Amino acid sequence: MPVQFSIVIFAVIAAIVLFQLYNVLGKKVGRQPQEDAKAPALPAEGGEPVVKTLGLDAATLAAAASLRARDPAFDPAKFIEGARQAYETIVRGYAAGDRAALKPLLTPAVLDSFETGIAARETRGETEQVEFLHPPRADLELASAEGDRAVAKVRFLSEIRSRILPPEAEATPGAPAEPRIEERRTAEHWTFERSLGATDPNWVLARVEPASA
Repeated sequence: MPVQFSIVIFAVIAAIVLFQLYNVLGKKVGRQPQEDAKAPALPAEGGEPVVKTLGLDAATLAAAASLRARDPAFDPAKFIEGARQAYETIVRGYAAGDRAALKPLLTPAVLDSFETGIAARETRGETEQVEFLHPPRADLELASAEGDRAVAKVRFLSEIRSRILPPEAEATPGAPAEPRIEERRTAEHWTFERSLGATDPNWVLARVEPASA
């Protein structure tokens, strides 16, 4: 085979191999940095994106961004931490019948509903103590501005142990009343709200609904 013809053959083969390599290596595989850049992310203090600290989906982040447009002070990370603390305080306050602790944390409608449950327990002569077996899980599912109100919905998952003491009249003379122990898992949506532009920055519980576990 002439030398020049051999060189042409090898050149053609090399071109075919390079073309195949380009088809494989030249294509974008997996998520690209520019795709991540398109996902909305709210910066938290220190520059750490909220999407990394909270694991929020794009829809919730977009909703939170719309709320921040009306309320620049809204910080999803801080809100979730405050909501978790409020959740524990409200659950314990309801069990203990602590109306003073509950009043500033609830809307009047929710306070009336809780008052009904507390009064019924007092009528039965029962007292209750609760403890969380694990720190409750809190997931922000909605954050938006509705008219002049900021609204945020949080899904709480928790495991709670209750110690319910019966009325003293049921106790055996000379022996303390035996508590009834109950353990339960709860999954609920709690909706918090506050007035935009108000001097009071605190959120109050406006609605409680069952949620899927």
